[in-house]
Amino acid sequence: MSCSVAAAYSSVGTCTWMRLYPQKRTPTTLAISSTHHKCSHKQQQLELVVTPPLLKRRDAIGLGLGLGLLHSFLQPQSSSAAESAPCELTVAPSGLAFCDKLVGTGPQAVKGQLIKAHYVGRLENGKVFDSSYNRGKPLTFRVGVGEVIKGWDEGILGGDGIPPMLQGGKRTLKLPPELGYGSRGAGCRGGSCVIPPDSILFFDVEFVSKA
Repeated sequence: MSCSVAAAYSSVGTCTWMRLYPQKRTPTTLAISSTHHKCSHKQQQLELVVTPPLLKRRDAIGLGLGLGLLHSFLQPQSSSAAESAPCELTVAPSGLAFCDKLVGTGPQAVKGQLIKAHYVGRLENGKVFDSSYNRGKPLTFRVGVGEVIKGWDEGILGGDGIPPMLQGGKRTLKLPPELGYGSRGAGCRGGSCVIPPDSILFFDVEFVSKA
């Protein structure tokens, strides 16, 4: 759920009472009004327009941790990871491709461990569909237990032909559809999908730390 301010609220005096009440609007609106008791100050109103999240819990980026993409669409898509130059990818037997932009110096993650990671997700055409950098907070999840899409688990823990990421490292991952969202896509609504079916996905991943 995201909120945008529709009108500014200001108050003077010391006898302001606040109350919440619903209004019939689309999208759902909550209005906060100020009622001045025995004061001559003008009444002003602040409206918080509440819009529903664009994606369901497991559709944020398939990380299954309740992240919505709406915030990303409302913010400028910019980050150093998204803007950095591409590196040469190595393709593993699973079809996952990777390249290390920065090899970490800390310990590697262990299956089932709670870790924090920053990321930027892009479609094959370069369009950014989500970024934890824009939210200012890394994603926290248990790696290797299916809380994230398969390409993430393999890309961070390592596997056949893929070395594990080390804490502090930054890696670009190229996921074939079967390691991402497959034929179902993600964020599909009204015939349109944020991540279309059978999409090849690119992620710039930074292994921040253990949680």
